[in-house]
Amino acid sequence: MTLHLPARRVALLLAALLAVLTPGLLAATASAAATPEPPAERWAVSPADEEGPDGRRAVEHTLDPGESVTDRIAVRNVGQEPVTFELTAADGFYTRTGRFDTLAPGEESVAAGTWISIPGSVTVEAGETEVVEFTVTVPERTEPGDHAAGITASVTSVQAAEDGTNVGVVSRIGVRVLTRVTGEVTPAAALEGVVTRYDLSWNPARPGDATVTFEVHNEGNTRLFAEGTVDVGGREVTFPAADQPRQELLPGDTREITVEVDDVWPLVRVPVTVTLVPEVATMDGTSSTLEPVVAESAVWAVPWPQLLVLLGLALLVGAVVQGRRRSRRRLESLLEQAREEGRRAATGAPSDSA
Repeated sequence: MTLHLPARRVALLLAALLAVLTPGLLAATASAAATPEPPAERWAVSPADEEGPDGRRAVEHTLDPGESVTDRIAVRNVGQEPVTFELTAADGFYTRTGRFDTLAPGEESVAAGTWISIPGSVTVEAGETEVVEFTVTVPERTEPGDHAAGITASVTSVQAAEDGTNVGVVSRIGVRVLTRVTGEVTPAAALEGVVTRYDLSWNPARPGDATVTFEVHNEGNTRLFAEGTVDVGGREVTFPAADQPRQELLPGDTREITVEVDDVWPLVRVPVTVTLVPEVATMDGTSSTLEPVVAESAVWAVPWPQLLVLLGLALLVGAVVQGRRRSRRRLESLLEQAREEGRRAATGAPSDSA
């Protein structure tokens, strides 16, 4: 049957689930035909040693072609009933928004997901944690560089679709498994497609805002973090912002990044400079940056409000000057008339009004 939960309880369940998940968790996936509901089970998956979770964010190894390594994950059941979780290894990738995921159930892995051997399932009692061993074996003649996969623990629940039928929905949580295969490491990055939109402020005393969108390509064979600056008309902004996650790219990835730059004055044609300073991801936690990659562009920013103000001021000044000229001509005419009348009075000649 369909389980109906109050909104407050749903929110509490979601908050509790997020509290126990590690940063390397994978998104839950569901059939588009179903209305997603929180599964009755709650669980977490994390890298582990023989005792349990060991604090790692992901499983990372550097291996030679043909080499194997054994590692572990911990599956924790934080629900109130025993649960049998299906364990699956699959190729990993980052979405266009920078979120790590693995191939959906039913999609065939062809890369690092096939390197992992793990039991097909594990049963975990309520409130308990089970440690599961798995093996990563790099095939011979594998290309050097970074290769991504993931291990997920999933459960399948039955939910009601919009048409009233029951649909099986797979909910899964997992960890990243990243393998660097030894050999020639050649990190490289490129910038393309810089597009800038300028949003004018119709208050002539305030500057406008610019939105800069560009693509970062990982052209090497290592993982990269996309970091750098965007300068628009002298206003420089760092990306990613302090409150945003780091943008990690696997070899061959392309990521679209958008940066907002505030307080940009409309100076007709405003220069735009994007500076990418890629950081090479390493297995030992150290950092290494590449030479900056720079892309330059420009955006039209016609200062219409300021031009309208100048036009208004020009019209006002013109009206004042024209008024003064008319007043001066009238005054000069009156003075000339007075002088003429004075001359006539002095000679006794009749005036024009007589």
